[in-house]
Amino acid sequence: MLYFLNMVVMKVRATFFSLLALFLLSSSVGSLRAESRAAESRYFELRTYYTHEGKLDDLHARFRDHTCGLFAKHGMENLGYWTPKDQPDTLIYLLGFADKESCEQSWKDFIADEEWKKVYAASTQNGKLVAKIENVFLEMTDYSKQPSEDVEIGDKAPRLFELRTYTTLEGRLDALNARFRDHTLALFEKHGIDNYAYFFPTEAKDGKGQVMTYIVAHKDAAAKDASWNSFKVDAEWKKVRKASEVSGKILKKKGIKSTLLVPTDYSPVK
Repeated sequence: MLYFLNMVVMKVRATFFSLLALFLLSSSVGSLRAESRAAESRYFELRTYYTHEGKLDDLHARFRDHTCGLFAKHGMENLGYWTPKDQPDTLIYLLGFADKESCEQSWKDFIADEEWKKVYAASTQNGKLVAKIENVFLEMTDYSKQPSEDVEIGDKAPRLFELRTYTTLEGRLDALNARFRDHTLALFEKHGIDNYAYFFPTEAKDGKGQVMTYIVAHKDAAAKDASWNSFKVDAEWKKVRKASEVSGKILKKKGIKSTLLVPTDYSPVK
């Protein structure tokens, strides 16, 4: 009888500790997920570097071997690095931050980093690499996925990306957002266009309140042409566009700018 009671106690005890372990594991996983969500970038910077002639490869080497690692060291999220298909001597890249304050602090820490100073000095012994820098600060739209959710595609060929900027007529940005949120993104996917990320500029000089910037991806140039051609003649798209413009046109005349982007070999997204 005593043996039987001891066995019951041992089983109850084992069950208790098993349940406790599961509870602790679940809590830990939940905590890690919460931390991951808290760490998601909410503030972005799109930077364009125009190099001196013949210096683009040297700039790529500096980013590949040093800069990307230093960015990560100082809390910058490396998201994408591209060269425009029709713009030589140019690099465009996207960084992510928790917020504006984090962005400002990260850049201060990066510029003051002794390793960066050495790297910069070594890379510019034969002359500066970059002739001009442009940057735009961005926030995600409420219908954009996190850019970091777009994973690498393994041994498949890199996609062809497209950076598109839409400038709306005054007071028409909300109508454009509604059209994209409720219809356009789904129609893009229907026609083989991958939605990467959608943003608004945060500064007035870059069109805050009137501009939307987004990045999509295509399998290749031929797929891009086929996708856009089929999208434009889609009966559902024609219906959606007509309904969205009942109160007037949304975009300014010639208000769409498109730049084709080829991922660099060190870009996190391909």
